[in-house]
Amino acid sequence: MKKQLRPVLIFIFLSTLGFGGLILGALTSKSVTAYAADRYAELQIFTKVLNLVQRYYVEDVDVSRLLAGGIKGMLNELDPHTNYLPPDIYKEFETETSGEFGGLGIEITVKKGILTIISPIEDTPAWKAGLKAGDRVIGINGKSTKGLSLVEAAQHMRGKLGDIVTLQVVREGEENPLDFKVKRGVVKLKSVKYTNLEQGYAYLRITSFIESTYRDLKKMIKRHRKKNKELKGMIIDLRRNPGGLLDQAVKISDMFLKEGVIVSTVGRSQKEKDTIYATQSETLEPFPLIVLVNEFSASASEILAGALQDNKRALIMGQRSFGKGSVQSVIKLGDGSGLKLTVARYYTPSGRSIQAEGIQPDVSIDNIDTEALEKAVVQGKVRREKDISGHLKSGNKKTISQKEDSFLYWRLNARKKKEKDLTGKERLLSRDYQALQAYNYLKAWKVMQNFGAGNGAKSDPTKIQ
Repeated sequence: MKKQLRPVLIFIFLSTLGFGGLILGALTSKSVTAYAADRYAELQIFTKVLNLVQRYYVEDVDVSRLLAGGIKGMLNELDPHTNYLPPDIYKEFETETSGEFGGLGIEITVKKGILTIISPIEDTPAWKAGLKAGDRVIGINGKSTKGLSLVEAAQHMRGKLGDIVTLQVVREGEENPLDFKVKRGVVKLKSVKYTNLEQGYAYLRITSFIESTYRDLKKMIKRHRKKNKELKGMIIDLRRNPGGLLDQAVKISDMFLKEGVIVSTVGRSQKEKDTIYATQSETLEPFPLIVLVNEFSASASEILAGALQDNKRALIMGQRSFGKGSVQSVIKLGDGSGLKLTVARYYTPSGRSIQAEGIQPDVSIDNIDTEALEKAVVQGKVRREKDISGHLKSGNKKTISQKEDSFLYWRLNARKKKEKDLTGKERLLSRDYQALQAYNYLKAWKVMQNFGAGNGAKSDPTKIQ
C-alpha cells in the first residue's frame, strides 16, 4: 500500500535519526551506551565476514550484490510482507496502483512457506490462462520457488511483454502438478463491474482497490439510478479481491457511513494508534446492503467489510476472509531502491485485529459447484400434486409459477437461451450460488425486518441487529 498514516511517518523519521535518538527519552545514558556497544559489536562481525569473503572467496565477488543479499536475509527473519525492493522493482511498484501495468495479473503471498496465489485479477493474462485463487506455485520457468521471497518470486515472473511464463502449480483436488503458460501482457484493471439486478437492485463487483475505484463505484451507482426509479438494495462483491489502496477502501466505507470508526492502526507501541472516522459528506441514503467475501478477500477488502459489519451497515455473507491485516509503508532509499516495511496492524471499529483472523461473515455460505448442485437438485426433486396426471385444478385465477429465488429456475431459464442472449442478471444468478443467495436475502430484507415490528409498527429496513 502507499505511504500512509501519521504513526508510520513518525516511525520513519525517528529511524533516520539513528537508534540513539529513538531511545534516549526512555533509557539512561548507561543503558544507551550498552545498547550501542552491543549493536556495534554485531555490526563489526558483519563487516568482518564481508571483508573475509571479499578477500578470500574462491572467485571475485560483487560487494553490492552481497550487501543486497544481507539486507534480504535480515528481512527474511520478519513477516512475508516486509521486503527489499531493488531500484527496478521499486519503479514498477510505483506504477502498479495506477490501473495499467505490464505483467501476469496475479496477487501472491507466502502461505505456510509456499508461494500461493491470493487471486488472479479478472480479465488479466493469469485469469485467462486458468489460474485460480489458492493455487500453490512450486515452479517458475522450471525453477523451484522454495525459499523465494515475494519480491524474488515477482522478479522471476517479470519480463518483456509477450514473453511466456510457465507456472507449475499444485491445486487442491488434482493428483499431479499442473503447468500453466501465461503470456505477459499489459494489465488494464477494471476495478468495478456492474450488473443490473432490476427492480431497483444492483450488483457491484470490486475486483481490486486502485486509484480510480471510488470514482468508478460512484459512476456505476449513478448509472444504476438512471436505469431504475430507485435504489432498493445493493450487493457489493469482494470475493477474490486481493486488496490494494487503503484510501480507496476508506472512501468507499465513508460512502455508506454517516459516523463512527472506519479503521484503526496500531504500531509497535499501543500509543502509536491512528483512527480514521466516517464523515457525513456525500454519504448515500440508507438502503439494504449485502457484502460478499470469501477466503481470498484480503487487505483493503477486509477493511471495507469490517467497517460495514461493525457499524451494522451491511450484512456480510460468504466465507471467512483471508486475514491480511498488517500495514506496510514503502520507504524510498537513496539509490532508488525501496523498503516495504510492516509497521502496524489493522483493527476493525470494534477493536478486532484482522491479521491472521480475517472477517467472519454474519451468514456463512459455501461456494458450491453449480453443475453438481443442479444434478443434485434435479435428482432430489419431489413430485407434487400438480405433477400427477389428471390432478384437480386449484381454482385460483392466477397459477403459481416457479419462484425466482429458486436456483433451478435460473439454471433452466439460462439453458433456454444462447449465451449472447443472456442478460447480466441471468448469467450471474444461474452460475453463482453465493450471489443468488445474497440476492434472495436482499429481496427478503424488508419482509424479515417486519417480523417482530408487530402491531403495525414501522421498522427500519436498513437496520441490522
